Amino acid sequence: MQDNPMTAPASFDVALRAAQARITDYAHSRLTGADDLHAAMRYAMVGGKMLRGFLVLESGRLHGLAPDAAMNAALAIECVHAYSLVHDDLPCMDDDDMRRGQPTVHRKWDDAMAVLAGDSLQTFAFELMAEPVVGPHALAALRTLAQSAGKDGMVSGQMLDIAAESAETPLNLDQITRLQQRKTGCLIEWSATAGAVLTGADPAPLATYARALGLAFQIADDILDVEGDMNKVGKALRKDEDAGKATFVSLLGLDAAKKRASDLVEEACEALHPYGDDAETLKQAARFVISRDN
Repeated sequence: MQDNPMTAPASFDVALRAAQARITDYAHSRLTGADDLHAAMRYAMVGGKMLRGFLVLESGRLHGLAPDAAMNAALAIECVHAYSLVHDDLPCMDDDDMRRGQPTVHRKWDDAMAVLAGDSLQTFAFELMAEPVVGPHALAALRTLAQSAGKDGMVSGQMLDIAAESAETPLNLDQITRLQQRKTGCLIEWSATAGAVLTGADPAPLATYARALGLAFQIADDILDVEGDMNKVGKALRKDEDAGKATFVSLLGLDAAKKRASDLVEEACEALHPYGDDAETLKQAARFVISRDN
């Protein structure tokens, strides 16, 4: 059984570090195999911010979700996110050599192992969400996880991103917003609303928060791609610019992109009004998204 989560909001830094430690420990307790497949799965999860898992745990705390249910959901979303990165880094996709400051899975092993590790992380996420400990609302959360990760969510966004690389004209602002709402935003929205969905509560306020947060997160990524330090970000930078792809920075300009991200953070914080002071950590998380350096 998992330790009880915090019953009162902590500072964001404390809460995020605690979430990272708990999710990492839980991942290692569940992925215990000694073969290369399990090693690659564990490796794929090393070094991440685990912001999505953190959002699950905070959402669960706000709604009194049982600790074991919250941990299964938090690890599940981190597995889905890790799988997406492993596959996204492959030569047939973005062809990246570095991720989170270390060689990508296909560079440390090979393409086949990266495909298999990603497949296994994805299916393990659904195994976690189907366990009885998740509770009576697990089916609703499972369904929305599949939608958020699949053909109408993250994978759809990745498809639009790949199509944009060969398009004759760069995407416009509406098109790139739609792309990023799917590629990045869908999993962030699932994470932030998980506690509400798994307790049968109204997820609408957290959904509004998450939509603004997810878009701010992507704009911040585009800003980091221009201004970031590769040693801190942990991956190659300026690839979109070199490829002539449209980004929020290329479409809005650097200063306007920063202003848009800041406005979105304010929208996210305002959406948390129904939770009062209990949502202070989530407000800090929104501010972190546009101030981070990795």
